[in-house]
Amino acid sequence: MIKGITFDLWDTVFIDDSDEPKRRAAGRPTKAEERRQLVHHFLQKYQPVERTVVDLIYNAADAAFRKVWHDQHVTWTVDERLDIIFKALKIELSQPDRKELIRLHEEMELEFRPNFVPGVHEALKAIHGRFKIAVISDAIFSPGRCLRTLLADEDLLSFFDAFIFSDEVGHSKPHPTVFEAAWKQLGLEPHEIVHIGDREHNDILGPKRVGMHCLLCTAAIDRDSKNTQADGVFKEYSQLIDILESYNTSLESKA
Repeated sequence: MIKGITFDLWDTVFIDDSDEPKRRAAGRPTKAEERRQLVHHFLQKYQPVERTVVDLIYNAADAAFRKVWHDQHVTWTVDERLDIIFKALKIELSQPDRKELIRLHEEMELEFRPNFVPGVHEALKAIHGRFKIAVISDAIFSPGRCLRTLLADEDLLSFFDAFIFSDEVGHSKPHPTVFEAAWKQLGLEPHEIVHIGDREHNDILGPKRVGMHCLLCTAAIDRDSKNTQADGVFKEYSQLIDILESYNTSLESKA
């Protein structure tokens, strides 16, 4: 029987980059552009440096991050990512400036916030108390503390019994460590948990390899659901409770 549910966040609970139209409406650049502007601004306080050089090194650091994230299942912190840039330019910021630049990167999603997937609030209320619930999320720029704030300000934080963020546990999906942390914190066995997410590599194949069940959520984006190995697919959160009940009925009949 399914007793626990773990949720990915980006494009499963929040809609990734749904904050970008809000930024444009406010006359602000994209997040990617603003990050580079910020680094250039802070560095100029110490040493003249061309913006094109900052962009080149920032892009290289981003590419290195993606490589490590995909191949080693580790998400470097913002501090670690910026350190690559500082070392490449041989410029060291004061601790106050360094902390402020890190904060501005990490909290960017809190100024212009992503939209939540329609129906997710109601779905969490419906399953709360019937299943144990956890978050399993990679932290790209927004660390776990900021992701908790996004949930808390929507009155959703209390629905979750456990939180597994890559910046806090040391690995990202689909590394087995993150899923193991979830079932240990929930006090359940892997086969008693279903993971819900949007990415085949991270959210479907990852949990399946450790004996968990998995559902592909296409409510925000469909990344080739026709070829998924998920145990089920849903597009509307209004379908979730029926899917879970049907799944448990099927498992019970096989027992």
